[in-house]
Amino acid sequence: MTFRDLFSDTLGTLRAHKLRTALTMFGIAWGIVSITLMVAAGEGLRVGQKKVSEAFGRDIMIVFAGRTSLQAGGMRAGRQIRWRASDADVVLEQAPACGHAMAELGHDVPVRSAYNSGTLLVTGSKPDFAFVRSIPVARGRYPSWEDEAQVRRVAFLGSDAKKQLFGTRDAMGQTIRIKDFPYVVVGIMEHKEQDSSYDGRDISKVFVPLSTILRDMPNSPPQTPDSVDRLLVAPRSLAEHEDCERQLRATLARLHDFDPRDEEAAHIWDTVKEAQAFGTMTDGMKYFLGAVGIATLFIGGIGVMNVMLVAVRERTREIGVRKALGATRRSVVRQFFLETMIVVFLSGAIGLGVAYSLCALVNLLPMPMYFAGLLPTWSSGLLAFALALGGAAAHSGLPPQQVGRMAAVAAEDSHPTRGGGSSNALRRSRPRWPRAELPTTPRHAFLASSVPA
Repeated sequence: MTFRDLFSDTLGTLRAHKLRTALTMFGIAWGIVSITLMVAAGEGLRVGQKKVSEAFGRDIMIVFAGRTSLQAGGMRAGRQIRWRASDADVVLEQAPACGHAMAELGHDVPVRSAYNSGTLLVTGSKPDFAFVRSIPVARGRYPSWEDEAQVRRVAFLGSDAKKQLFGTRDAMGQTIRIKDFPYVVVGIMEHKEQDSSYDGRDISKVFVPLSTILRDMPNSPPQTPDSVDRLLVAPRSLAEHEDCERQLRATLARLHDFDPRDEEAAHIWDTVKEAQAFGTMTDGMKYFLGAVGIATLFIGGIGVMNVMLVAVRERTREIGVRKALGATRRSVVRQFFLETMIVVFLSGAIGLGVAYSLCALVNLLPMPMYFAGLLPTWSSGLLAFALALGGAAAHSGLPPQQVGRMAAVAAEDSHPTRGGGSSNALRRSRPRWPRAELPTTPRHAFLASSVPA
């Protein structure tokens, strides 16, 4: 039998058993849909959290000054530590694993325009603050290094701050007064979602150069005029994150005479560790959901095996006829195996198509902050298909063995000179007296011996 004939016979058999074939395909397709959707949901959660984290900052560490809890250099514990604006420059020089380091100072002060006024948070930092803190620019620009060097009074407005001061009017080039100091608006921030902060949402702030805020609005005594609220530090890469943190603590400890192990003196809000912890959690959820999908797929494979076993039992006479006509055991087994592969391939294609279509439809809806939608990956889809194919192939091993055992029996029953010939037919046509109906007493035992076997 050629492969074309075998394929044609296989399709004819599947068409003849439509309900059984449809139920088997549904089980496999549902398993592939399940694993694809579950892995896509886990991936959407991971990507959504990553986007939210990047909206707050790019792998940053926010360093707050505290009080010493350990004695160091002959100085008592409990001493208040205050950062200076120059500390960031020293960190960049002495901590080679750190790629960015900047000071930040902010005050809630009255701000007014020609149209409206309010108390807003005015914060000052270096120009790379916009990159590290993911400040998107809608119009204009963020304060530049030239503005910083020349101590210019320029302002960059958050999207909500712009609405409060100017409403729907154009704010570019307008003058606002911050504590009676005139500042020119050079840029407007694009709206962004932000789930966490250390001093307020960025869209409600007014950003100015650090040198300008230190001159116009320094901290009040007893703090020194060059003191700042916090330091923002980012490693050169994620691989250097731990080295950057260690070098950062060592540098600040030398500058301010405290023990580098004293975490109370320099409290670090490490967004990198938070992202790693959340990533571990989302990966665990993704793997768990994937395992559930694999279990569903495995159950579908068992269904394939059961259906094939039923098919073998129902087609025993057909198998015997094929053997009687000269079919080999291999050709009979090959047909059943081909039926399995056709069902798996069709079910896999349908399952992947349904899964990706559902993902596309769901992604048309608005998504919550921490969820980026159902994001299927080709790796998960191919993995699901491969698992379905491998599982079905593994589960299809038992029915062919059953075919091999039953084929010989069926062939005996169908052979004209063995199990299916005329002599046996004549023998089976003679009337029989069922032994179960014969008397079992000794007086009638001779009757039982006279009944032909």
